Amino acid sequence: MIDACSLESKPLLTVNEALQRINAAIQPIEDSEPVDLKNAVGRVLSESIYSPINIPHDRNAAMDGYAFSSHECIAGHEFTLELAGVSWAGRPFAGQLQSGQCVRIFTGAVVPEQADSVIMQEQVQVDGQTVRFPANTAIRKNIREIGEDVKSGALLCDQPKKLTLSDIGLFASAGVDKVTVKRRLKIVFFSTGDELTPLGQALDSGKIYDSNRYLLNGLLLDDAYQVVDGGVIADDREVLEEALVQAANNFDVIITTGGASVGEADYVKEILERCGEVNFWKIAMKPGKPLAFGKIGRSYFFGLPGNPVAVVTTFQQLVDFALKRLSGAPEAKPLRFTATCTSALKKAPGRQEFQRGIVTQNENGEFYVASSGSQGSHILSSLSRSNCYIILPSDCAGIQAGDKVVIEPFSVFI
Repeated sequence: MIDACSLESKPLLTVNEALQRINAAIQPIEDSEPVDLKNAVGRVLSESIYSPINIPHDRNAAMDGYAFSSHECIAGHEFTLELAGVSWAGRPFAGQLQSGQCVRIFTGAVVPEQADSVIMQEQVQVDGQTVRFPANTAIRKNIREIGEDVKSGALLCDQPKKLTLSDIGLFASAGVDKVTVKRRLKIVFFSTGDELTPLGQALDSGKIYDSNRYLLNGLLLDDAYQVVDGGVIADDREVLEEALVQAANNFDVIITTGGASVGEADYVKEILERCGEVNFWKIAMKPGKPLAFGKIGRSYFFGLPGNPVAVVTTFQQLVDFALKRLSGAPEAKPLRFTATCTSALKKAPGRQEFQRGIVTQNENGEFYVASSGSQGSHILSSLSRSNCYIILPSDCAGIQAGDKVVIEPFSVFI
């Protein structure tokens, strides 16, 4: 088995070298905008947020029960207290807690100033206005102190950060209703090729349905992006060049699929050389060797392969990194770990491969992975069945069943 890299006149960039080129070439956007908190999930924070208040704002009960002073407790003995009133969440007890008294209290309700303990309601006996406390009553428990979570003026979240639901909840608990975030990246994507047919139309001989635009549409679902589907461009040099040059005037990023290889109708590299700049073209990766990266005007350009599995793999391994960097989000490396491979895997030395696999975990917490099927870059069915990449280094000449391999799960749930 001969790898295509062996036919190249000079060594191709490795995946890591391509990532280093992208990292060096891309400068994060600087423009920011204020947004309402409810619209901030998934956006990239561009200013650090500090709490204007203590959280909790008041001492409050951690459970439903009865609030009392520890001075009333008699070690090793039961004791009784008079019920003086109720402290509800949002409606604090209005009086002064006197000696020999306690108050009924609910979770989140303000603890009276004179109390320092809360006992769970199931541990006491109530008879009218008399509350009997057990001999083993614990004191100074079940109260959330002022500022226990966050002190006033403390850092809630440092920039830059891609905001999560938890961040939004934290900001809301501090009364922060607006945040400043990086503006959305403007991204346009195209498919290229005379063979592409829109969904809903019958296929003629030699035609295929355009799956790549649907794949990219899903891959680009991110609240930090403003995405436009540019449609299909025929295999026409002038039409393609006009579309790309025009897009460069309006978008931060242009992504195409197809036309980046070496066929007579593959014009992407030629147009990129004439109208912009080529940073690299072709990398030592499988699937995804014919990947182009460069610039047209002020826009960063990614020319992805035409085969759909290669589109997904190159996007996830390289383009996603570039978009996150451009958006200003902090770098987040993918989760990778070792598993025992239960399938024999074919591979020729020369390129780093991202084979599709199915990872499982047994009752002892050990991970096992098997091939999901045919690894052709046009075989979407094996990608659909898989839940991880099996990452094989460039010098690997194949895997035997029982060998350890590095995997990258598509999500943290398997």
